[in-house]
Amino acid sequence: MLLSSRARRRHRFAIQSTDYLLRLPRTEDFEEWRTLRTRSRAFLQPWEPVWSAADMTRRGFRKRIARVNLEFETGSGIQLFIFRRNPDRLVGGITIGLIRRGVAQNCMLGYWMGEEYAGKGHMFAALQLVIRYIFEELRLHRIEAACIPTNMRSASLLQKAGFTQEGYLHKYLRINGEWQDHHLFALLKDDYDRKGN
Repeated sequence: MLLSSRARRRHRFAIQSTDYLLRLPRTEDFEEWRTLRTRSRAFLQPWEPVWSAADMTRRGFRKRIARVNLEFETGSGIQLFIFRRNPDRLVGGITIGLIRRGVAQNCMLGYWMGEEYAGKGHMFAALQLVIRYIFEELRLHRIEAACIPTNMRSASLLQKAGFTQEGYLHKYLRINGEWQDHHLFALLKDDYDRKGN
């Protein structure tokens, strides 16, 4: 099958290290993704929007990939799957979303981790790769992330990665069926550089 130049670019795009590969999701990832998400449902549910039954179908996954590809092509977002290497295994996902240029030069991070892989350093490693990519390749000035105040694991992860808590967002996102307050965290390029990254 011949791929268009845009499809080849998407297929080649990756942020990687010796131990991790972060890339755009592909149709062939469906079974591994569905298995991981299904096994982790109760673990993820308190921190995510409600998923419908259709979201977990092959058709729903194809629609998701179409949105991911459109965001990548327009430069508005980059949704990545996180694979742990040796052996290659999907462990979670991370999104560089709401990319804004012009006077803003910022983005919003979101992420999820399969329950069996949580608390083992995988997300911290992925964050390090993504932060470097955002500042050095995308050349953005500011990265934001928000988490529910009771999500201490996420807040700790962000602080460990160099983020500073900046504010409180009242009923910011509809999570698990309810509008939830969030803490806003941010990391600036200047602060990142100052720490010798």
